[in-house]
Amino acid sequence: MAAQNFIDYVKIFCRSGAGGPGASSFHREKFVAKGGPDGGDGGRGGHIILRGNAQLWTLLHLKYKKHIHADNGSKGMGALCSGKYGEDVYIDVPLGTVAKDFESGRVEAEINEDGQEFILMQGGKGGWGNHHFKTSTNQAPTYAQPGLPGTEGWKILELKLLADVGLVGFPNAGKSTLISSISNARPEIADYPFTTLVPNLGIVPYKGKRSFVMADIPGIIEGASEGKGLGLRFLRHIERNSLLLFLVPADADDIVHQYRVLVTELEKYNPELVTKDRILAISKCDLIDEELQKMLEKDLKKKLKAAGEQTGKNGLPVVFFSSATQFRLDKLKDEIMKLLDGKKAS
Repeated sequence: MAAQNFIDYVKIFCRSGAGGPGASSFHREKFVAKGGPDGGDGGRGGHIILRGNAQLWTLLHLKYKKHIHADNGSKGMGALCSGKYGEDVYIDVPLGTVAKDFESGRVEAEINEDGQEFILMQGGKGGWGNHHFKTSTNQAPTYAQPGLPGTEGWKILELKLLADVGLVGFPNAGKSTLISSISNARPEIADYPFTTLVPNLGIVPYKGKRSFVMADIPGIIEGASEGKGLGLRFLRHIERNSLLLFLVPADADDIVHQYRVLVTELEKYNPELVTKDRILAISKCDLIDEELQKMLEKDLKKKLKAAGEQTGKNGLPVVFFSSATQFRLDKLKDEIMKLLDGKKAS
């Protein structure tokens, strides 16, 4: 998906419809001298409703639609006939969309399922007709209620990608190459940082009949949690991933240091992120020979242990791989599926 077509943040002004006024009317019929009040109620104003749509991947369709208004309800009529409801307005959004109030920043809704609906702005209630106000002492009330006004205000819609696996790493760590090697995604790839400017989703087949969704999150930099670069925009896409795959290239000066910086940035942004299952994947192993790789593996386990990170069977899985040569890609997918299956079982 082209960068200019991936929109994950929009600000829109919404106004629901006002309720229609109730009617003040009296029954009129031949041979009925004094018909009672029969004013119908006003119709409800139209709601503004968010609706999940699995066919959408971006908020692009809302980029230039800044004002969304619903219709007002119709006036009540005689013979106890209620007014017509104002037509509801549906805003289709991709799964993973969060709606916030612009003034308070409060999260009002999260759309995670296809067809899920949430009333973002309720239409005003229609007014009662005069038949509601008939009493023993007032047999012919002329009063009817006006309809209640609709509500209006600015709303923020943010998209947080829903995926099984989120790729986390510094720019040029090999995330785009990995997702293009094992999925149907075709991100832009080049030998320089910040090639990826928008998240990419890919469906990764696993042993024929199974699959999982992987998200290539644009490269994080140190200080991203404080807003450096496009950090905050990128980091929010990681929140919805079930599993985090940390990518550090084999030719990095200090693999453990890079990994710890990435973990720290996630923790600063949202402490809950560090509780997610994770895998440390060492990419670009085609750049080192087999002997150096064995030395790195041994040294890496010692450094991770010194940093307080347990490895092994019940600790952090560590996988060395190469997307270019397909080296140990199957092992990487096995580790991913093992953790995903463990989450489903629990």
